[in-house]
Order: sequence, then C-alpha cells, then structure tokens
Amino acid sequence: MARYTGPVCRLCRREGMKLYLKGEKCYSAKCVFEHRPEAPGHRARFRRKPTEYGIQLREKQKARRIYGVLERQFRTYYRRATRARGVSGEVLLQLLERRLDNVVYRMGLASSRAEARQLVRHGHFMVNGRRVNIPSFQVREGDEVAVHEKSRNLPRLKELAGLGAQRGVPDWLEVDHEKMKGKVLRLPKREEIDVPVQERLIIEFYSR
Repeated sequence: MARYTGPVCRLCRREGMKLYLKGEKCYSAKCVFEHRPEAPGHRARFRRKPTEYGIQLREKQKARRIYGVLERQFRTYYRRATRARGVSGEVLLQLLERRLDNVVYRMGLASSRAEARQLVRHGHFMVNGRRVNIPSFQVREGDEVAVHEKSRNLPRLKELAGLGAQRGVPDWLEVDHEKMKGKVLRLPKREEIDVPVQERLIIEFYSR
C-alpha cells in the first residue's frame, strides 16, 4: 500500500500553515512550524508570485495532505464528485469526510488522521458489527463505528477515548466515548467541515 513516508512537518511548511498532521505535537511548543514557518528549500525566499495554476495546485495539495490521500485516489474522488448530484466541491469534501479513518479521527478516537489510519489498518474498528481494516472505507448515514471488543482494553485506545471526550465532536456524529462507539447521524454539511481549503479551486484545477 503506497503512502507518504517523508517528514510530515515539511508538508506544513510547504503549504505555509499548520495542517495538524502530527496530532498532539502540533499543539505544543515542539511544533516545527512554530520555529521554522518558511517554506523548505534554500531558494524559498526567492520564489515568484504564484500563478493561478499555482494557487489551484496548492489548494489541491493541501486537501490531499490533510486527509492523507495520494494523487491517484484523490483524482478518483474528484471524478466521483463530478458525477454525483450537488455542488462538486462540497461532494468532494463529503467523500473525504466519510472515509473511515477520518470518521475515527472526528470521533476523537485518534489524535490525528495518520494515527486513525494505522488503528483502522490494524483491525481495531468495526462498522455495523463487522471488522473493517480499510481506511478509505466509505461510511453511510446510520452506520455505527465502534472499537473492536478485543481492543477496548488497550492503554492507548483508553487514553484516546478519555482525550476524545474533552474534544468537540461534529454535529453529524454521535459518540459515546465510554463505550468507544459512535454513529453517523447524517452526511456533513459544508459549514461543518473545518478544513482550510477552497474546494472550488480544486475543481477548477482538475477541470482545466
């Protein structure tokens, strides 16, 4: 399975903003972006003013990196969004939000999407009573996501459940942190998706 294995903090520096890819560390004084916010590379300060294409590219890359999706899969999401009913940009974000690893993160059962992806891959979560180890699995309205019975006593998951209870949960999810499970009440609305991207620019990038 292909995935990005390089330095994560470099991605935040390249986009010029915190993407919160390392969970708890991003909120601490150890965050690299706090000390080195400039773009990576010794020629970063000499870069020219971005073109329209460059601005669209950066929005696409930002969304990809936030959700941890590689280019081929992200393009597939774009194609599905353009074929579906509704505003393509909003549908694209909904598809990304409906990924199982993102839902686990939104439920507060992982400190970052990368950790959620790893937990799902290791088979610690079930959807409607069945174990699912595919991070890109698309949850639907009414689906129940829960920690597997054999995983509920793991120290890390107990710690995450306690921290998740202190963190806010989107209105489109219902979560019981004591029982380590939650339910998808409905699909998320655009105003409930707090990712700092302009989806319109992403659609324009691919429709050139």
